[in-house]
Amino acid sequence: MSIWRYANPAEFMRLSGAALPWLAWSSAITLTVGLVWGLGFTPADYQQGETVRIIYVHVPSAMMAINIYFIMAVASAIGLVRRHHVSFLVAKAAAPIGAGLTLLALITGAIWGQPTWGTWWAWDPKLTSVLIMLFFYLGYIGLWEAIEDPDKAADLTSVLCLTGVVFAFMSRYAVLVFGNQTLHQPASLTVGRGVNMDVAFWWPLVVMMAGFYLFFFTLVLVRARAEIRQRRARAIRLATAAAEPGDAAPEGAV
Repeated sequence: MSIWRYANPAEFMRLSGAALPWLAWSSAITLTVGLVWGLGFTPADYQQGETVRIIYVHVPSAMMAINIYFIMAVASAIGLVRRHHVSFLVAKAAAPIGAGLTLLALITGAIWGQPTWGTWWAWDPKLTSVLIMLFFYLGYIGLWEAIEDPDKAADLTSVLCLTGVVFAFMSRYAVLVFGNQTLHQPASLTVGRGVNMDVAFWWPLVVMMAGFYLFFFTLVLVRARAEIRQRRARAIRLATAAAEPGDAAPEGAV
């Protein structure tokens, strides 16, 4: 069975319609459990005190902001190479979600940074990369809105998205590239080094990250389904307009 069959709009609508209720309920339950656990039942940090609890919103939102951009880039590349319109529409559907989470990551980072670093903002390599990535998100959304032809818009926005991948990489790996020049610490959760934080904070954080992923997939399916319906409605309008008879021919005309 080929995975590309899910690029068929009818198959995508069928599968996503079946998955949506499960995703919606799972995301609601997971986020509720993670928030209650993290905000209500974890201890204060010995250095940061109660401000450490913002980790349960900041870390998942920052993680998803970067990962959503990578998802958009992969979907855009597939759309350009394979000419699957569903891929373009998934990238388009993901963009406002990614932009919102990027903004949330910047805001929560500023709130966390003020008591930790003594400043709301610093032109740190990682912070600057995330800010530029937000501008690419907004530019991508604006370009879709500015171009009337959906096929042309899909191609141009995909090129723009792929251009901005460098800043998504910098957002992810700035600590490794710049070392001591960045205020951020190395990742607390890594595959190679394991867990660099106390399990009292780690488990609720894992639950919150899972909740953010489920929440994203729920929203992106809802938005992608709406985009497909709009594309169908536009095709029907164009077909109806093309089928309408022209002005009646004058008498005597052959």
